[in-house]
Formats: sequence, structure tokens, C-alpha cells
Amino acid sequence: MSTPGPRLLDALSLLSEVGDSLVVATVRDTHRAVADRLHGAVNHATGGLGTVPHLAHRGIADAVYAGLGGGLRLASAGLDRAAGAGLGPGLEDSRHGRFLTAAVNGLIGDRLLRERPQLAIPTAVRLDGADVDPEPGELARRFPDATGQLVVMVHGLCESETCWGIHRDRTGTTYPESLAGAGWSPLLLRVNSGLPLRESGVAIAALLQRVVDGWPVPVERIALVGHSMGGLVLRAAGAVAADPRTPPSVDWNTLVTDVVTLGAPHLGAPIAWGVGQGSAGLGRLPETAAFGRFLDWRSEGVRDLVVGLTDDVPPLPHARYHLVSATLTASPRHPVGHLVGDLLVRPASAFGRDRRGRELFPGADVLHVGRTDHFGLLNHPDVLAALHEWLAPRAGERAS
Repeated sequence: MSTPGPRLLDALSLLSEVGDSLVVATVRDTHRAVADRLHGAVNHATGGLGTVPHLAHRGIADAVYAGLGGGLRLASAGLDRAAGAGLGPGLEDSRHGRFLTAAVNGLIGDRLLRERPQLAIPTAVRLDGADVDPEPGELARRFPDATGQLVVMVHGLCESETCWGIHRDRTGTTYPESLAGAGWSPLLLRVNSGLPLRESGVAIAALLQRVVDGWPVPVERIALVGHSMGGLVLRAAGAVAADPRTPPSVDWNTLVTDVVTLGAPHLGAPIAWGVGQGSAGLGRLPETAAFGRFLDWRSEGVRDLVVGLTDDVPPLPHARYHLVSATLTASPRHPVGHLVGDLLVRPASAFGRDRRGRELFPGADVLHVGRTDHFGLLNHPDVLAALHEWLAPRAGERAS
């Protein structure tokens, strides 16, 4: 029997659709714009003698592009039917397939949810490459060593829960494994990183409430750890109020004692701003407008990274905040480090400090890691040591 979930043929169908909607359309529209400008110049110089050749050229070109687009659309429809019949391997069956799914969801996950929901990632607890049903019996079966301390870990844009295994060779362990040895129960979540930050936050809040209600032992403490965009969606989740119509036995939000963000673009990421500006700039000329539309396919999740989450999502008053940034240079004050940060996020954004000196997280613990990039914050020995220090039991608290 075929396994449920998205198929490789679903991905190939999407590729055919993108080939038609973006690649062929971009080449066609750019070709038209360049040809119109050239033929316009010829007509101006010859008094209109180039009109007939221009019309003939356009007719032939349009027929070729229509044929290419039609072929890709037929291929996409055929692949959809084959995938619907359960043919071909499942994307979730392999590490490469799961990587592809996560990356595509980060780029166009909101579009997938509307148009190809079978490819859209649902927010879920992950264990051994599969979703975990947050029902009491399943949680007890999948987490036999459950403790009352939950550390919830969320990946960044275009990533999945497997990101927490990157650079394992540097420490001989991973953050989840090391924290499990200190009495924590790691919960690795996978989200559709192409959705708006607040939408992902709502989904995470609902999921964590179900986990807390069904956890095998009473939950005493929750720590939230997010890499990159993961830090933002966890902040968004913390801002979601419990539904007063169906009050939970214990609101998960009230159990959060610590929030750790690793290279999170709290005040936005330059690359997301640059993509938006590039799209607007390319749209000003007919010859480049099609490439601007290509960039406009970016997801709402990517668009949200232009400004991040500011004062409208305040910190939880009962939680301690721990903020980590990285720079390519040893010092964050170095001109290069200050300008490019870790290649994706600048230190000021990772620390939530704007140019006017205002801080989103007054009193937060901060850690700068030099000579590394954005993904170097995963399983870094300095960060690992800080996590154990920050999440150690305080006075009045006890380890489970």
C-alpha cells in the first residue's frame, strides 16, 4: 500500500506549473518587451517599414511559448492524477524529500496551502522524521521518558526539525540531546515557514495547548528555543490568548519561564528588504518587469521578515529572555560584522535594539558569537554552554 502524504510526483507537478507560470512566462514577456523596443526603434527610423516583420516575429514567438506552456500544463495535470492515485515514492519517506518539502514551503508555503494543500506542511511535533499525534496515549507511547520540563524548539525559514542536527561534530551532541540529559523533554516542531508569522504563532499555540493537556506527566516548566524565524513564530505564539470559551486546565503560556532566540531577525533581515526592493525596481521597466514578478512569488513568511515583530508583540512578562547573535567577524563592532552580521541577520536585530536605542527586551541576557555565520549558531559550543546556564533550575524551582 502507498504511504499517505505528498508524493514525489506532486513535487514534479509543481515544478511543471512553476515552469509554465514563471520560467516560460518570464522569458516570453522579456522577449516581447525587448522585441517591441527594438522594432519600435526600427519603425521610427524607417517610417513604419518594420511593422510586418514585427507582427510575424511576435506571432511565431507567441506560438512557440504557447506550445511550451501548454505542454507543461498537460504534464502538471497528468502528474497530479498519478500522485492522487498514490503512485511514486512519498516525499516524507526520505531525508532529501523532507528537505525539499521544507524549502519549498518556506518559499511559497502560503500559496501551497491555498492551491496544493497536500504539499503544505502542517504544524506538528516531530519525532524520527514523522508527525506525532498530540493525544495522551500517543504522547505517552512516543515519549516514555517524559519529564515535567518541556523545551520547545522551532527551526527557521526553509528549514525543518532536522536543522538541530547541523554541526553535531563540533560538540559531539546536539542541543536537544544535551538538554534531555539535563532533565528536559525536547519537543521539536516543524512549521510551514512560508505562512505569516502570526498565523504560524496561532497554530503553535493551539498545538502546545494540546501537548500540555495530554502530556504524560504534569508540565511544570516550558522553555522556548527558536533559530532565526523560529524565534519570531514562538514570540507570536506567546502573544496568542487562550480561548475563554474553552478554558484549558493549565494555560501553556503561563508555564513559559524562558525564551531563547538564536539569530532571530526581531527587527527584520536586510535580505528580505532587498528582495522587496529588487522586485519593485525590476518592475519599472518592461524588459525586467517579468523578473520582478518572479520575486513577487515569495511567501508571506519571507515578506514578514522585512520588519520582523516589534512592539506589537511584547515579551511575556513572566519569562526570561536570552538573545544570541553572530557575526562573521570576531567583534560585532567591526564594520563588516556590523554591516552584514551573520550574513542574514545583523546583531542589532538579533538583540532587538533599534537605532534610537530602544530595546524590545530590556534586561534580557545577550550572547554574541564571533567568527561564525547564521547556521553556525546551531550546536555551537558557546551557545550550548549558555543554554545549560540559562535553563538551569533557579531558586524555588526544581528539576523534574
